[in-house]
Amino acid sequence: MSTGFGPKGYWDQRFASTGFVYGEQPNDFLKEHAFGLKAGQALCLAEGEGRNAVFLAELGHQVCAQDISPVGLGKAEELAQRRSVNIHTLCCDLAAFHPEPASLDLIAAIWMHLEPELRATVLQRAVEALRPGGHLLIEAYSPKQLGFSSGGPTRRELLIDAAQLQHELAALKPLILQEVEREIAEGSAHQGPSAVVQFFGRKP
Repeated sequence: MSTGFGPKGYWDQRFASTGFVYGEQPNDFLKEHAFGLKAGQALCLAEGEGRNAVFLAELGHQVCAQDISPVGLGKAEELAQRRSVNIHTLCCDLAAFHPEPASLDLIAAIWMHLEPELRATVLQRAVEALRPGGHLLIEAYSPKQLGFSSGGPTRRELLIDAAQLQHELAALKPLILQEVEREIAEGSAHQGPSAVVQFFGRKP
């Protein structure tokens, strides 16, 4: 899923388990807002086992799924084949990933928890990679998640609040920016009441 929340070996081991750690269905926040978007070039950052990328491909997007774990991306390709869609997978560290400027219509980052400096860099590159009118969608755990046991990092610096996202994504027009508590049911890893921050924005 990410560089900050565990090294590559951690994710390879996590994704090596039988079944899909975060389930096979797309993230709720992504599902809610993706249906209204015109199909285009999409990128899923820290995508893990591919559930969100496959969902976007089913909606007609041309999708690239990026992750640090080849094990996770192998399962993403397996899921895409099973669902009869095509996705492109890219195995790399986010610190070294430079998507082409003005090349994407949609970027999704679901549970992408990074060290603060790297997160700011990755988000800046994401903004630059969007075409005018393109959208960025993020769901991540907020600091209040430390009071829950339903998933996510246990280090405060890997969590993010709405004010931080607003600052780091100032170049985008926020359509949704909120911190909420909601029930999450995603595979075995994310289960129960959770504190999250959600961002859905458009590039002018």
